[in-house]
Amino acid sequence: MGTEPQAPKHLEDWLRDAHAMEKQAEQMLETHAKRLEHYPQLQARIEQHLTETRGQTERIEQCLSLLGTDVSTFKDLGAQMSAFGQAMGAMMSGDEVMKAGLAHYAFEHFEIASYKALIQAAETVGKSEIARICQEILKEEEAMAQWLGDHLDDTTRQFLARSEDGDLRAKT
Repeated sequence: MGTEPQAPKHLEDWLRDAHAMEKQAEQMLETHAKRLEHYPQLQARIEQHLTETRGQTERIEQCLSLLGTDVSTFKDLGAQMSAFGQAMGAMMSGDEVMKAGLAHYAFEHFEIASYKALIQAAETVGKSEIARICQEILKEEEAMAQWLGDHLDDTTRQFLARSEDGDLRAKT
């Protein structure tokens, strides 16, 4: 009949999941950024990605609006609670910067996989604007994952040097 295919329930659900995922990332990044005064390069990149993440959240809301739906408050709340728990657990360890850095690196790869699935789903049902938006976000997530991977050795060396010097603030 010439009508555009309807977005499957999966695309809507996955976009809501992505929104919750970005809210979780925002919480994790905010908490971590505040505690990195001894790692200025890492702190600056985390703060930059926090700004990107807030923009990603808005773009996901735009995608949901294009489908005529909105976010899931329940999923967002659950994701934020999870991020809070992760942050509290990392703060209690003596190697917080390392645990948080590893968690961010793994989380970026989870986001990358999620956006790849969203792009495919959007393309499959003819939602090219949603696919384009998710592709933009994917590039940002890939860039952050690459940066974290490229700087993991340096962060580890900095942490170990501070730790060996007996700096009780080595964890942050």
